[in-house]
Amino acid sequence: MRRRPAIEVKSPVQIKAMRAAGLVVASILATVREAAKPGVTTADLDGLAREHIAAAGAISSFLGYGSSFGMPAYPAVTCISVNDEIVHGIPGDHVLVSGDLVSVDFAVSVNGWHADSAVTFGVGEVTAERAALSEVTRAAMWDGITAARVGGRIGDVSHAVETSVRNRRAGYGVVAEYTGHGIGRAMHEAPDVPNVGRAGRGELITKGVCLAIEPMVTLGSAATANLDDEWTVVTRDGSVAAHWEHTVAVLPEGLWVLTAEDGGESELTARGARFAPLAD
Repeated sequence: MRRRPAIEVKSPVQIKAMRAAGLVVASILATVREAAKPGVTTADLDGLAREHIAAAGAISSFLGYGSSFGMPAYPAVTCISVNDEIVHGIPGDHVLVSGDLVSVDFAVSVNGWHADSAVTFGVGEVTAERAALSEVTRAAMWDGITAARVGGRIGDVSHAVETSVRNRRAGYGVVAEYTGHGIGRAMHEAPDVPNVGRAGRGELITKGVCLAIEPMVTLGSAATANLDDEWTVVTRDGSVAAHWEHTVAVLPEGLWVLTAEDGGESELTARGARFAPLAD
């Protein structure tokens, strides 16, 4: 039987280092979101992110990724996925127009420690249907986050994400092929964090585990396809998709969302979960 990779547990000092990276991610994502207007290209947004990475003294987690395991080296610092693109969209000459639904996935390392986050937003005026898709996905992410606790299982997070979507809106597709993940010294670490699953199953969550929780949800089928660039993942039926993600540290006292500007305090307390930032 093949053994599962060991989950790396982070010390308080290491989690604080990841928080520094998380604040850079949060700030740059907010800047990119603000700049995403009709007439702007996705390459323009990627260039803006590059400038801010350099200014922050950080390193892109995405640029060049993939070459070590046979994929084409990823050529950008952001993944920008528009409308029917689910994840890993490569920025380029795509011009944004009013009504587009855009997902930006972004990660950096600071002093060797990574943080990863994604947001979905509309450009200009979006339909109520698209706005609802983004909100359902965002809520599922937070429901997944609040299900993470010391002594729990990864399946608790997976089940919470899936149940959140199913309870809020019938007919949505929850993408199962692409998952969240552990994070720390590397952008992708054990364990995988699926967006569908059964509570009480999967790896044990212990204190100091750091997870990137990232539901991807569609307005139709959850079936996916890859474009010829070998990176961009799209919905097979052409339906619109949304993607939200945060990096979270699981601590004995509660949760600290490392890529949320407020550490997740507002969302966690609203859901009755414990917000537990580490003291300086």
